Amino acid sequence: MTGFLNRRKRVKEDDSEMTFIDHLEELRSHIIRSILAILIIAIVIFIYRDWFFDNIITGPINPNFISYKALCKLSHWLRIGDTLCMPPVEVVMQTTTFGGQFISSITIAFVGGFLVAFPYIFWEFWRFVKPALHEREIKNTRFAIFWVSFFFFLGAAFGFFLLGPFTFNFLAGFQLGTEHMLVTRPTLDDYIDNLVNLILGCGIAFELPVLAYVLTRMGILTPTFLKRTRKYAIVIILIAAAVITPSPDWMSQMLVFIPLWFLYEISIIISTRVFKEEQQKELEEWS
Repeated sequence: MTGFLNRRKRVKEDDSEMTFIDHLEELRSHIIRSILAILIIAIVIFIYRDWFFDNIITGPINPNFISYKALCKLSHWLRIGDTLCMPPVEVVMQTTTFGGQFISSITIAFVGGFLVAFPYIFWEFWRFVKPALHEREIKNTRFAIFWVSFFFFLGAAFGFFLLGPFTFNFLAGFQLGTEHMLVTRPTLDDYIDNLVNLILGCGIAFELPVLAYVLTRMGILTPTFLKRTRKYAIVIILIAAAVITPSPDWMSQMLVFIPLWFLYEISIIISTRVFKEEQQKELEEWS
């Protein structure tokens, strides 16, 4: 931490004597601006909470959701019948406390605010870290904000549009016993928790190629290590898939495992390319 702060002293010439408290003050300003961005977006979402709830939050359990129609059309286009067509399920949620719907509205607003403001939050974080980097490191991390945001939103979209419908359709339609004496009636909090876990879990998991790029640039990771530990990575990805998906069915877990495994293979390719570039730069510096 001390080394990192010392490297940040070259932000400006007159900042060469910045104290530890000065750095904390600057960090606080970045955090405050990030929180304000989340708060502003959260207020907008809260004002239009009914529209967000009807069209976005309950999307994965809506029989008319775009993913259900797209998957069914894809199934027919592939000539596999109704294999990918999921039967519509009726989900009636409930709240068990007087303030349940109000608290859930607050949760929806702030989680939505974080998701929408994610690129700005990362930009603020990048502004704080950037002065501690050397010119070469800054050059190697061009478009970092774009790629981090891209993979995060790609994962979030995957969790919302694909994994969510499969998961909630399976869980809502699962029946225990033969007399139909049990009725699935989840609470609103339970549904929102599962939806947030799917979206954020996939968003973070899809950052794997970016992480491989950064660690390889830093010399911490090598493509040889990734290739050698591939079999262990598969086990870890399977466990991660089981954690991300709240449903125990193999279909939902495979929907998470396959993209993550694919991203791991992409990470190997990226790491290999970056590692060769770093070696070439070292040779040029020594020559």
